[in-house]
Amino acid sequence: MRLRHKPGAADQVKENAHYVIPNPSEQKGKWQEVFQNDQPIHIEVGTGRGRFMVGMAKANPHINYIGIEKYTSVISDALDKLIEAEVPNLKLLNVDAQKLTDFFEDGEIDRVYLNFSDPWPKVRHEKRRLTYKTFLNMYQQILKNDGEIHFKTDNQDLFEFSIMSMANYGMTMHFLSLDLHKSDFEGNIMTEYEEKFSSKGNRIYRVEAAYRN
Repeated sequence: MRLRHKPGAADQVKENAHYVIPNPSEQKGKWQEVFQNDQPIHIEVGTGRGRFMVGMAKANPHINYIGIEKYTSVISDALDKLIEAEVPNLKLLNVDAQKLTDFFEDGEIDRVYLNFSDPWPKVRHEKRRLTYKTFLNMYQQILKNDGEIHFKTDNQDLFEFSIMSMANYGMTMHFLSLDLHKSDFEGNIMTEYEEKFSSKGNRIYRVEAAYRN
């Protein structure tokens, strides 16, 4: 992601604590109280500028969503979309995803979305990929027993790495697509990157993966 400085982004985030939850570690195990209901909770790791999360929250009012983004200038754009949309079932966290277990209790989350994550193409950086085994272990801790990971990317190498990583971890995979936009999958909500890359003719790869109990 090419970052740009957004003047006032940090102040905007602080001033909208209802949407961007401050000190999220204090809500660990209490996210149903934050949303004031017992609906399922889905999170997106690396929510970017928020198009996907806002779209999902609009389409599925019976599900609560949490978008996680470490860059303040980026989550500020997601906050703009959230304020405009006025959806009550979406919150944002301006935190590093490597600390998810600090923010969520074991089994508190129903689904994890990974959309167009940084591919970290160099082999020496593979541990930074969000589908590396240490991340898969972290997701497993916070997910319910029947929880799933839904993964999308336009990067074939990252997709192949992720499939292998999930398989080696013992996960089961279904709804695997090597060209999502030419498949019969319904209800796809595009991210900003997805629209950009698909308009250039890039294939979009997608898979849903579950942990074996």
